[in-house]
Amino acid sequence: MRLRTRLFLGFFLLSGAGFYFLVGWILDDLRPHYLDTSEEGLIDTANLLASLLEAGMAKDVIPVHDLREAFKRAPGRSLSARVHEMTKTRMDLRIYVTDSAGTVIFDSDGGRDEGKDYSKWRDVYLTLRGGYGARSTRVDTKNPSSSVMYVAAPIRGANGISGVVTVSKPSNSINLFIKAARGKIVLAGLIAAMVVALLGMVMSALITHPIQRLTAYARAVRDGRPVPVPALGRSEIGEMGRAFEEMREALEGRKYVEQYVHTLTHELKSPMSSVRGAAELLQEDMPPERRAGFLANIRSEIDRMQSLVDRMLDLSALESRRGLQESLPVDLSGLALEVRDRLETGLVRKRIRLTAALEPGLRVRGEKFLLQQAFHNLLENAIAFSPQGGRLDVRISLIAGTPSASASADTGPDSIRMEILDEGPGIPAFAREKVFEKFFSLQRPDTGKKSSGLGLTIVQAITRLHQGTIHLENRPEGGLRVLWTLPAFPA
Repeated sequence: MRLRTRLFLGFFLLSGAGFYFLVGWILDDLRPHYLDTSEEGLIDTANLLASLLEAGMAKDVIPVHDLREAFKRAPGRSLSARVHEMTKTRMDLRIYVTDSAGTVIFDSDGGRDEGKDYSKWRDVYLTLRGGYGARSTRVDTKNPSSSVMYVAAPIRGANGISGVVTVSKPSNSINLFIKAARGKIVLAGLIAAMVVALLGMVMSALITHPIQRLTAYARAVRDGRPVPVPALGRSEIGEMGRAFEEMREALEGRKYVEQYVHTLTHELKSPMSSVRGAAELLQEDMPPERRAGFLANIRSEIDRMQSLVDRMLDLSALESRRGLQESLPVDLSGLALEVRDRLETGLVRKRIRLTAALEPGLRVRGEKFLLQQAFHNLLENAIAFSPQGGRLDVRISLIAGTPSASASADTGPDSIRMEILDEGPGIPAFAREKVFEKFFSLQRPDTGKKSSGLGLTIVQAITRLHQGTIHLENRPEGGLRVLWTLPAFPA
């Protein structure tokens, strides 16, 4: 399971459990609060009726005549009151009055319980003793929704408490309000849970997105692609990214040194063995011309080792760089002519005809010395593999930017393409994937010797620093075509 999914599920389950218990607690506490509110209204009603009865008392006799007449007329009243989702069409209030002994002297329910002894009921019992009398009794003992609330108030006469008036109300009307409130609370809880789930998805994405970027960076490093460490902020993940970058630099440096020491040692073995063998033979007596041949061989191998070391140092400096040290406009056409003049001797020695088709004023942004070194290596290779009396073509042209996918009217940046075409043997099939590898070299057609195998590797490193591309392909008519493309300097 992915980390984002785990974070989301964890956040969703924790928040869901919290909402579940919160909504459950609110719903459990809802009914008591509604009952408390209703009880408060019954208290006011009971005390108001007690005051009215007290006002009409004479010689401690409770006047229930007016109360009886009022309740006889009440059922005939037209009632239609809309209270939220409920429409009230009849009165459900019951009132009964007891004397000081607890005997019912008035019952609004058609006089049903008049004459009965209510002195043991909690509402009457506590009120006659000066306390707060109230009770809740179920009509159906198995149904909690059938309870009826009773609230009593004392009727005081000249000699103390002369009786009790009790107001009762069934809770079924309250149940309607509770049911409606429950629905709204559950709906609000579900909406809040959905919002929290959405926020959880956003939070998990915000947390895992930097990790995904760091993972992509680690994979790019694994594949050897030169990518900068992504911007991850100042969080712990950002510190992890910087630690990865430091670790990568340390490991690359160690691997770089190990690789170069190994390859340099391997490449130096052959010329050193040749020098050692020639030196041992020179200790023997031999004709002067043979001695001169061995001395020439020693000098040649020493030059080869010197070239190898110098190119290794150049490549090491290039591969350790993260970018260009300076970025100035460089005229590629002028640069090509300078390199051609430097290699004039090789062209004349092999009688090679060089033709140049150079568009004037084409410039790239970069370091002139590096670009000159790269073009020197490419042209030098072309001369080395060209046959005697062959022909070289050098072309430099502008490639207009292609329309972007987002808007056909916009174009991407222009590029400058340099082509070098020779008439040599081209690249064998087995070498096509190896030509840019360190120390890989093919035998020169005319001498049978190999170079240091670092020239094209240096060209590739310089091209990467300048954000360009280098591509070699065999020509159908024979020979090699070098395509070197660099971003054009904006006009």
